[in-house]
Amino acid sequence: MFDRLFQLIDRLGAYPWWQVCIELAIIWVVVFGIVQFVRGTRAAGALKAILFVLVTATLLVRILARAESFQRLTFLYENFLALLAITLVVVFQPELRRGLIRLGEAPLFRRASRGHTFVVDELVEACTYLAKAKFGAIIVLIRGTSLKGLVQDGTTINAEVSARLLQTIFFPGSALHDLAVVINGDRVQAAGVQLPLAEPEDMPDATLGSRHRAAVGLTRESDALVVVVSEESGSISLAEAGRLHRGLSGADLRAELLERLGRPLVSTDDANQSLPGEPDRSLSGRVGRIRRAVSSRSVASGGPAPSAPSAGATLRTATARSKHPTSLTPRP
Repeated sequence: MFDRLFQLIDRLGAYPWWQVCIELAIIWVVVFGIVQFVRGTRAAGALKAILFVLVTATLLVRILARAESFQRLTFLYENFLALLAITLVVVFQPELRRGLIRLGEAPLFRRASRGHTFVVDELVEACTYLAKAKFGAIIVLIRGTSLKGLVQDGTTINAEVSARLLQTIFFPGSALHDLAVVINGDRVQAAGVQLPLAEPEDMPDATLGSRHRAAVGLTRESDALVVVVSEESGSISLAEAGRLHRGLSGADLRAELLERLGRPLVSTDDANQSLPGEPDRSLSGRVGRIRRAVSSRSVASGGPAPSAPSAGATLRTATARSKHPTSLTPRP
């Protein structure tokens, strides 16, 4: 037996050292990636046990393979490997599904949508209001995985996403406020949708309620994003891939959603720029429109054109009107 072990060690010396190092590095990366993927899940313990049994059986069979009295053991081992491959697919089916979903989320397969900003802004406005009022809410954002089986059991809405619609649905006393709202693209697809609950041991905090359990449960089985507003604390959470990001502000939620939906965050300078054919929305553009409106009003009334106001006065006027929007045409 020990002679066989020494022969295996000697065979390693027959290969170039760099080739052995590369092979060991590849094996280490693969094993490390698998362990990290299932870390913290119920499959982690089963995977460790399977790896231990597999490594131990492989070493024993390789060492005893040359002895004629152990040929039947070698035969059983070879058939055991084929059976083990099928068993792994059955046992780790949820983890394999999540892995394929995450692979599909890679930037290589993701398409950015220019409509995400509008949806996110409406969603953030609604969640901020609900959080301040401590109205519970759970909102699902569909990405790649279809949720048709869940949506068909809810109440069909099929309306454009708006903050007021979401606030109305989750207002206490509404017939649909206890269950989830599902958003697909830029439309509220359904409300009153029942989501699968995560197991209590999968929750990061045992005090979290059913909305947070539903958010974790759904995101463990799909690539959807789920926003939760706590009815008790008024805090906002975002669930993704079975993990909860808790205690988010409105700005944090907006940044997280835009990043995960594939659109970079727009700076305030970019937000003030106008598209071709639209009026200039910047502060200097508003000042120019005020001047032109005052001038045209004076000409129409037949009076002398007023002197141009100072830059400081014009800036203060534009700033005040931006905070309290009124008509740009002065009153007679």
